[in-house]
Amino acid sequence: MNLIASTSTFSFFTLISRILGYVRDILIAIFLGTSFFADAFFVAFRLPNTFRRLFAEGTFNAAFIPSYASELAQNKEQADHFARNIFNLLFIILLFFVLVAEIFMPQLVYLIAPGFYKDPQKLELAVDLSRITFPFLFFVCLASFFAAILNSYNKFAVAAAAPIILNVILIGSLFLSQRLNISDVTTLSYAVSFAGLLQLLILLFFVRKNFKPILTLKIKIDEKIKFFFRKLLPSIFSSGVTQINILVGTIIASFQAGAVSYLYYADRVYQINLAVAGIAVGTVMLPELSKYVKNNNSEQITDLQNRALELCLFLSVPAATALVLASEEVITSLFGYGSFNNLSVTNTAIALTFFAFGVPAFSILKIFSNFFFARNDTKTPFYLSVVSVTLNIIISVSLFNRFGFVIIPIATSISSWISVLMYYYFIKKRDLHIFDSKFIYKFPRMILSVVVMGIILYLLLGFFSDKFDYNESWKSIYLFIIVIVSLISYFLISNFSGAFKFKDIKLK
Repeated sequence: MNLIASTSTFSFFTLISRILGYVRDILIAIFLGTSFFADAFFVAFRLPNTFRRLFAEGTFNAAFIPSYASELAQNKEQADHFARNIFNLLFIILLFFVLVAEIFMPQLVYLIAPGFYKDPQKLELAVDLSRITFPFLFFVCLASFFAAILNSYNKFAVAAAAPIILNVILIGSLFLSQRLNISDVTTLSYAVSFAGLLQLLILLFFVRKNFKPILTLKIKIDEKIKFFFRKLLPSIFSSGVTQINILVGTIIASFQAGAVSYLYYADRVYQINLAVAGIAVGTVMLPELSKYVKNNNSEQITDLQNRALELCLFLSVPAATALVLASEEVITSLFGYGSFNNLSVTNTAIALTFFAFGVPAFSILKIFSNFFFARNDTKTPFYLSVVSVTLNIIISVSLFNRFGFVIIPIATSISSWISVLMYYYFIKKRDLHIFDSKFIYKFPRMILSVVVMGIILYLLLGFFSDKFDYNESWKSIYLFIIVIVSLISYFLISNFSGAFKFKDIKLK
């Protein structure tokens, strides 16, 4: 396997999806801003989307791929039998969960946005919209099962491209609602569930060459199935610790007007780097690492883990630096139009700045957790995640009245970095990883490259400072120029210093 090639394939489609997601969010910002309607929709969208991220972005892979790869190595028919049993159980569990959620939606909305109970009209709208969007969870989780099958065969493109559908459908629905003069938030909510159905159908079409699902109620729950679900439940919590922290933030932010929207827009910006530096690298490395662990190939395990960490840091550290230095310029260029006023820009930029400090930690956690998942250990990441989430809740709740919404990204970043330290302690204690000479050679050079890039970025921002006024028409163009110049400088400096060369991480 070539780590950079596979990651690039996954990252390319993920980037396309995230770019379209930005276009979608820019349109939502223009039409809805941080209004009453925006807060209600973001809660309705956050509900199924959080479960989707918990289930889809590496979480299901963490439990399923090591087991499926082990079965596949022994017998294809046996592996398919195992996968069909898992599929049928998931179908029944998800269907039951969605039906129960639809019935008890007011209570579910209260859990995620208790502050809305101060405003009955906003609460009622959030409940109605959540009932429309929640079937998305059923469709996209089943789609994630098929994506995990494809990933097990080192086929990453289709699974990475599938989320593009959601953004295309949502963008189209916004224009449709404007043209027909109907409710933006209602149209968006129906579009969410429709997009989930399309994703499922497309992944079903592409997975047929490797796996054919057969829907049946006759399921044999043997020891392998029990073992899988014993791994799945803790992995949902541990793999999705960042998303759980964000969900906790949404719950607390619901008590402050506009805060849910500030956090949503800030989250959307830094998530693009997490998708590439954490999720993409983690998704690509897990199937191969699971095989190496099963074969007890210590040399390849060490090499893959080090190269994955290198790539993760190479992408996340400069991104975090750039977001800290240019948070306000980024937010005003992406969202500062129409209903998204100056106050919205300022508050969202503050949230982004503090989220940015945690960006490398969010990405490292995706890699570190795979060290355990590949060894069929989901309990250790689970316990560490419980500590992280508990710490996040304590900081956020105890200081929210004093600092307002800004404490939420601060708490998320602090708890994530503490989680990284805890992971590293157990990794060293169990002798799961050794930093090799390549990593030790490259890391300080990588930091030097980031520092030089940061200086260049700071100077460029100062030179173009007057181009980022709220009413400036071409601010997004100037941001694009600055980003491209800074990015090129970072790659050139990294190459010159020896911090990172793509040929070094080819794993054959």
